[in-house]
Amino acid sequence: MSYFYEAITHKSYSNLVENETSNERLEYLGDAVLDAVVAELLFLKFPEEDEGFLTKIKSKVVSRRTLSEIGEELNLREIIRYHKGRTINLSSLEGNAFEAMMGAIYLDGGFEAVRKCINHTILRNYADLNKILEEEIDFKSKLFIWSQKKHLNLKFVVLEEGCIDGNWRYEMIVQINDTLYGKGIGSSKKLAEQVAAKETLLLMGEI
Repeated sequence: MSYFYEAITHKSYSNLVENETSNERLEYLGDAVLDAVVAELLFLKFPEEDEGFLTKIKSKVVSRRTLSEIGEELNLREIIRYHKGRTINLSSLEGNAFEAMMGAIYLDGGFEAVRKCINHTILRNYADLNKILEEEIDFKSKLFIWSQKKHLNLKFVVLEEGCIDGNWRYEMIVQINDTLYGKGIGSSKKLAEQVAAKETLLLMGEI
């Protein structure tokens, strides 16, 4: 049986049919591979951040909730084989099947195939990494609150923006009362603003 056929086979189905294997082992493998791919992505994307930050963001990206949402977006429930006579959490079923699919891709095409699938398809179309980052680290709001308390005029200025090979790059700088402070670079204005705000808060001794 092919790895992909196995990846969509829930144990509620395999327990009823002879010579069928559930996707549990592939789910285990996919979980580890997905963890490694996302860890590498964040390691390269945030060279200045420490282990605690990287671990926190990774846990958000590969959380059960995120994986279930991806599985639902991919509409995996339409192809998963499971015993429909039992009460099963379909959202959890889809998240587990997604992990199993990553395990199947790894066995079929190797680590590079999984990396491309996750980086170029899954994270671009089904998991909003920018949104996860903005929810987790809101240095911009902290800086605005701090400046309001001090009655300071705060604004973010675009230093540079452009697109190279389909990848956008923004460079922002914080301006407080006509004085320039922290700079930030990111794949979106919001991300660049967060980096600039964090650097400014560090300069001010606020974090």
